Amino acid sequence: MTAPLTDIPLKTIDGADATLADHAGKVLLIVNTASKCGLTPQYAGLEALYREKRDAGFEVLGFPANDFAGQEPGSEAEIQQFCSLTYDVSFPMFSKIAVTGDAMHPLYRALTTAQPEATGEGPMREKLRTYGTPNPAPGVLWNFEKFLVDRHGHVVDRFAPDVPADDPRVRAAVEAALAG
Repeated sequence: MTAPLTDIPLKTIDGADATLADHAGKVLLIVNTASKCGLTPQYAGLEALYREKRDAGFEVLGFPANDFAGQEPGSEAEIQQFCSLTYDVSFPMFSKIAVTGDAMHPLYRALTTAQPEATGEGPMREKLRTYGTPNPAPGVLWNFEKFLVDRHGHVVDRFAPDVPADDPRVRAAVEAALAG
């Protein structure tokens, strides 16, 4: 039996112990992030969505990961500084974790099990094939994959890495989760 999503131990980017229970009753968009990726500018859209919807009970949670082409090589302090200075990120960030392979963090094991298919899946996977074999489904495809968790801790949607926060599909899913 696996632990509920809300009970999985986490660490904030500052090293404090945490769990998703710290965000109980909120709609969460959980994103694996990277500072040196072609998708890194998505931080701006994630921050804008967070600022727009946080008063309604919405949070973006960023989980830096260095799983894809070494695109998150920095320390937690370097990542935090980059996010703050480059994108004025104010949403909660967590310590660097693995989102693929044998070292996959239990949170990501639970997320990918709960929601094995991503909305918008396809175009980026095909593009990545030109560089080799992409991480097979249901694994996380690349940086900036997004998991939407409702107020009750259920994973209700998943978005491919190249589906940005301002995509109508993301916005509609967030609105539906906030209304639910």
